[in-house]
Amino acid sequence: MKKTNDQWKQVLDPEVYRVTREKGTESPFSGELLHNNKTGVYTCSNCNAELFLSNAKFDSGCGWPSFYQPTTANSVEYHKDISLGMSRTEITCKNCGAHLGHVFPDGPQDKTGKRYCVNSLSLQFTENK
Repeated sequence: MKKTNDQWKQVLDPEVYRVTREKGTESPFSGELLHNNKTGVYTCSNCNAELFLSNAKFDSGCGWPSFYQPTTANSVEYHKDISLGMSRTEITCKNCGAHLGHVFPDGPQDKTGKRYCVNSLSLQFTENK
């Protein structure tokens, strides 16, 4: 899915644009989906691509929604991020390139050992009926 920055600005809320298209971060503990415990699917707030299932969500205490795996291996893309004086792995939506957050190696060891730390503004949630 290819859109210009101007096209994204026309369809996205300014704060969603800042986080997802300019690689911003929402304040910790501020996101609407942080404490969401409903069963359903988390999709990209920009393009609605399926990213995470609720059964992979866990409370990491970091201040952002955390998941131990994406829906499929092809849901997200990984990019080296050396901004802010540190080395991290950025995750983006494979479908539209929206910045989602970062993945870290400190997730549940009985699962994947990974923590996908995601901005709520990068996500939409659809509850299972």
